[in-house]
Amino acid sequence: MSLAKIDSRPPRRPWLIALPLALVVVLAAGWSAFWFYAAARANSGIADWRAREAQAGRAFSCAAQTTGGFPFRLEVDCGDPNLELQNLTPPIMLSAKSAIVLAQVYDPTLLVGEFTAPLLVGESGHPASMSATWTLAQMSVRGTPGAPERASLVIDNPQFARAARAALEPVAAAKRVEWHGRVLARAPNENPSLEIAIKLSAGAAPALHQAMVQPTDADIGVVISGLRDLQPKPMVVFLRDLAASHGQIDIRQARISQGDILAVGTGALTVTPEGLLDGRINMTVAGLDKLINLLGLDEMLTQYLAQRGGGLTMDKIASGLDRILPGLGGAVRNNQGGIAAAGIAMLGEPAQLDGKKATSLPLRFSEGAAFLGPLQIGRMSPLF
Repeated sequence: MSLAKIDSRPPRRPWLIALPLALVVVLAAGWSAFWFYAAARANSGIADWRAREAQAGRAFSCAAQTTGGFPFRLEVDCGDPNLELQNLTPPIMLSAKSAIVLAQVYDPTLLVGEFTAPLLVGESGHPASMSATWTLAQMSVRGTPGAPERASLVIDNPQFARAARAALEPVAAAKRVEWHGRVLARAPNENPSLEIAIKLSAGAAPALHQAMVQPTDADIGVVISGLRDLQPKPMVVFLRDLAASHGQIDIRQARISQGDILAVGTGALTVTPEGLLDGRINMTVAGLDKLINLLGLDEMLTQYLAQRGGGLTMDKIASGLDRILPGLGGAVRNNQGGIAAAGIAMLGEPAQLDGKKATSLPLRFSEGAAFLGPLQIGRMSPLF
């Protein structure tokens, strides 16, 4: 009699094979439910934010709005966005082609936005009076509406135009514009302070001033202290609040270059209750003669020299040089910027800037007047 073979292998458990798949399905379903919940919360938050902004006089609207980005992002696409600043007189309308704002589901405090040109600006109910175009415009914001931390805006190849008769004429353009801001740490009872950095590459605005015809680069860093709050507000209101709270604009660094002209400076400014700038910026300038020509300061300096130097004028300087060497005075008359630069150089101190001869002198603002050294170069209108 033969004995049957005994199977010593453990019994099969098919559910062990299906368990990983079941876990994946459960996790996917849970994540999907979480994403749709987050999307619903985001839409609800956007609606609440629009309501708060509308109460503050800033009405946002979209011709069409969709939410996507599944599974890891929340992406809100606003078609034909409009912003009406109802608290201005008259109300101003801004409109663009589209705006996309996205956030990672696991990090909703970081928002990244991208905007599509053109941007049209004008009075509500009227044709646009200004327009802006660009190849790329991106924004990022870190924090919450009640506790913002930092924000950035980068625009590539912006071009600005204004209405002129039946068309828009170019006003300004640049290769790149960057704006970065962050809230500085503070004690609980201190007013907030903002650190702002602005960078401009190859910016020009020939329609605004002759000094802005050539491409200009700028790198400016400031700290604005003494703010009452960090709520969005029109610039006029911002400056009025800054004056009321005795705030200050500290210019930590400023570097501006245009061709052979290079200027750097640091200083501090305040806004008076009358809306006028007050303060001083210590400047060092290389290529001062070219800067004088651009700003049209030759005549002002001539008058200043005449008042301070017993009737000394450019013509008298040139005539005296003619007596020393015939023809030299004519050269001076044709290049009065050089004499003007020498005159202003006497008002400042010689210096070196990036290996170039330069002049250090203050740019002061007092009671609406602007002074380059002791020379008054103009007056400013109130900021509000």
